[in-house]
Amino acid sequence: MEYEAGKTGWKVPLWARVRDLKSNARVLLRFLGPAFVVSVAYIDPGNFATNISGGSYFNYSLIWVILWSNLMAIFLQTVSAKLGIATGYNLPQMCARTFSRKVNWFLWTVAVIAAMATTLAEFLGGALGLYLLFGIPLVYAGIITGVITFLITYMEKYGQRVVEVVITLLVAVICAAYGVEMFLAKPDWQKVAIHTIVPSLPDGYAVLIAVGMLGATVMPHVIYLHSQLVQCRNTSESVKHKLNHFHMEKMDVAIAMNIAFMVNAAMVVVSAAVFYSRGMRVDSIEQAHQSLAPLLGHLSSAAFGIALLASGLSSSAVGTLAGETVIDGFVDIKIPLNIRRIVIMAPAMIIIAAGINPMKALILSQVTLSFALPAAIIPLMLLTSRKGIMGVLVNKPLENIVGWLITAVIITLNGILLFFTFTGNL
Repeated sequence: MEYEAGKTGWKVPLWARVRDLKSNARVLLRFLGPAFVVSVAYIDPGNFATNISGGSYFNYSLIWVILWSNLMAIFLQTVSAKLGIATGYNLPQMCARTFSRKVNWFLWTVAVIAAMATTLAEFLGGALGLYLLFGIPLVYAGIITGVITFLITYMEKYGQRVVEVVITLLVAVICAAYGVEMFLAKPDWQKVAIHTIVPSLPDGYAVLIAVGMLGATVMPHVIYLHSQLVQCRNTSESVKHKLNHFHMEKMDVAIAMNIAFMVNAAMVVVSAAVFYSRGMRVDSIEQAHQSLAPLLGHLSSAAFGIALLASGLSSSAVGTLAGETVIDGFVDIKIPLNIRRIVIMAPAMIIIAAGINPMKALILSQVTLSFALPAAIIPLMLLTSRKGIMGVLVNKPLENIVGWLITAVIITLNGILLFFTFTGNL
């Protein structure tokens, strides 16, 4: 069949429809990238720990938590990208242009500490991946992670697109590794489908795990970063271009964040199918890695280690990029780019070299991020609700309601997480 009826009743050649599809695909590919970079924050080493615990303790029951946290993340990352597209500035820069100097110094301090805490957690994940795969001591593994992270971020001098490609390839490695895990684990797909849709909390400890999975999912550093990553595609000030750019970025977010959702869900599913089904309770990444080899074979444990390493390296680079954005945004401090990278990475390198317990360091970093989160979300919602700032892309009333509701939920859950941490129940 050569022709097909169009909506207007005219005969449209199929070759023309194929040509249009190819043209649209090429346009979309030019805009894909920023959301893939920020999606790394949702499949970082911290997610490994909480998702593995959730699956090994409660089977498939908490997969719905992953779904809802992903929906919240999609909304907030879309709003962050929209701010960057509408204004031509990133979130820290807009805060500097809008709020008082005292407020910006406070936001700058919180954001820099958060960026350092984030990088600490990611460095530990990368170092742990090297240790589990190759037996490299954590101190040396941390140094190697730092060097690789610096090299990835240094590639930005050749264009942001280069960094986006590198990060996307690392995300692809994580996806492939967990594809292997899913194949070997042979989960009960009927139960997976049910628990993805139907919420359930088996007991009080499940509430704590769910809070850890949901309340700690949205990270402040990628809220800052996403508004910066869209800048290189802001090629025109016209309303038409901004609307088209935002439409394409929403597609970028939808694709990247749903890939992150599938990886996160796979972590819970594999843990449930392998550990829960055998009555094993797994509380650490090292224990999960050690247990996979005798249960599913060395291919499974190797795939797990590769996924963790790719997650640690990619998220370390993203954390460092976010640190560069916040250091230079809120206040008028001009620091050379490579110095900014070193400042953000230094605390993680020092802590690893000092031999501080990795679990204690991870808990400390998570507490820091919980405190820092409101300092990212609240300014974002305040700025994007102002028509004088956003123009045609200003938040609609429903978007404001949803945004503030999500903000309240996330801040409340992080408060609960802090409570359990300080009372020794985490």
